[in-house]
Amino acid sequence: MITKWTAERMPDVTGKTALITGGNSGIGFEAARALAARGAEIILAVRNEEKGKEAKKRIKADNGNAKVTIMSLDLSDLSSIRHFANQFFQQYSSLDLLINNAGVMVPPHSKTKDGFELQFGCNHLGHFALTGLLLPLLMTTPHSRVVTVSSIAANSGEINFDNLDGEKGYSPMKFYRQSKLANLLFAKELQNRLEAAGSTTISAAVHPGISNTNLLSRGSGKEPNGLLKFLVKLFSQSAEMGALPTLYAATESIEGGTYIGPDGKDAKKGYPVKDRMGDVLFKPDVAEKLWSVSEKLTGVMYSFRAYGKKRLRHNEITPIERRTNGIHKLNRL
Repeated sequence: MITKWTAERMPDVTGKTALITGGNSGIGFEAARALAARGAEIILAVRNEEKGKEAKKRIKADNGNAKVTIMSLDLSDLSSIRHFANQFFQQYSSLDLLINNAGVMVPPHSKTKDGFELQFGCNHLGHFALTGLLLPLLMTTPHSRVVTVSSIAANSGEINFDNLDGEKGYSPMKFYRQSKLANLLFAKELQNRLEAAGSTTISAAVHPGISNTNLLSRGSGKEPNGLLKFLVKLFSQSAEMGALPTLYAATESIEGGTYIGPDGKDAKKGYPVKDRMGDVLFKPDVAEKLWSVSEKLTGVMYSFRAYGKKRLRHNEITPIERRTNGIHKLNRL
């Protein structure tokens, strides 16, 4: 791996299509801006369309030729995710890169529209459902990638299957750690299943260390207090630096299942390198149970037909041609 890798070393991605959840601010925005500068067509999947439009303006101000599209997506609402997937299949025939980036951090105990604890529901289940619904498109796009953003908070996380909704006790940070560990377990288990299917699609996980973004305010309805803002600024790196692991995993030559994070002390700051904590934290039995529970809760059942093994014959019906029927099958609860 290249020492001190920066966005300037990122390869050209002209002609690639990149979908980024939560790409209107923070790490997602910085990743979108860098990928657009290298020629990718960017789709910002955002909950707040006005903020999405503002992000698009900022990207195009840096690069007038940037291709940026805004699409509405609420990861805390399964009906919104299904609607988004249907719209995406109608508008796009390939998907080179899916970056599962959006997140909620340490809100008061609250629920998604489907009754899930907000952090587990949005950070993990929302992305699990989105990835599953878009999987046929990913697997028919040669050498596509799924990059899922976890956190160093996952290092001390555990999945409490007996209290996923927080009704038996809730700690904001404990449940944040759980959701970020779920992100990591999902990314690595997805890679295992893609490999078994012989797909050219790969899955990787990343974490940004401690980065100065507005994540702390999302979902809480409150801005962090002055002391917390000061401490975050003091001990964190910029969102631009925090986006480097995402960009590395999205564009460089890596093995599927790799976990990328900063190279500094305790992986809090620095330039992207492989973080071996991914292998330490991955427990196959927990990952498999999480997968099963996630399919049951979301109603999204993954299908791993090995589209990546070979190009389809010119007269063979593709998942794209079945887009409406295929999505409906995946939508069934």
